[in-house]
Amino acid sequence: MINIFLKSFHLTGLKICLVLFSLPMIISCSEEKAVSHIDPINWQKRSLALPAQDSLIKGSSYLSIYSSIYDGTERTLHHLTATASMRNVSNTDSIYILKAEYYNTQGDLIRTYFNKPIFLKPLETIEIVIDQDDEHGGTGANFVFDWAVESHNHEPIFEAVMISTTGQQGISFTTRGIKL
Repeated sequence: MINIFLKSFHLTGLKICLVLFSLPMIISCSEEKAVSHIDPINWQKRSLALPAQDSLIKGSSYLSIYSSIYDGTERTLHHLTATASMRNVSNTDSIYILKAEYYNTQGDLIRTYFNKPIFLKPLETIEIVIDQDDEHGGTGANFVFDWAVESHNHEPIFEAVMISTTGQQGISFTTRGIKL
């Protein structure tokens, strides 16, 4: 009887040890942290279908983004947080952004933030943030935005702010999009 009790106690102890040993490995196997705010806004809630026969003027704009800059030499990079702003300058009408694509220094598509039309209300601004840890873009990253506006409206404005602070030193600068 004592042997049965000891064997049962021994097996239970082994199970507990196995669980305790495995637990840190299971906890450490978590999902990889995203390095960019791919969807800080619910793009789906902003999406809409444009009518097949519309009177909208369509265009594209290019916006340079610096997710990294050289610091001292070509071998040392300083990584930045970049905010790409899409701005509706109309105070009366909505505008439409049809697609937002992010490219790296070599011109390779990194990601498409959305490829269905979204709307911006009058005077609204929405942003895409490229985290400082997201080094995919490099020193020559850029966005291409496709957009549509009513014929009497101004085209949207695309601007970027790049910033980084380390200790007591900070750096920031801006870029502005151009129509393609």
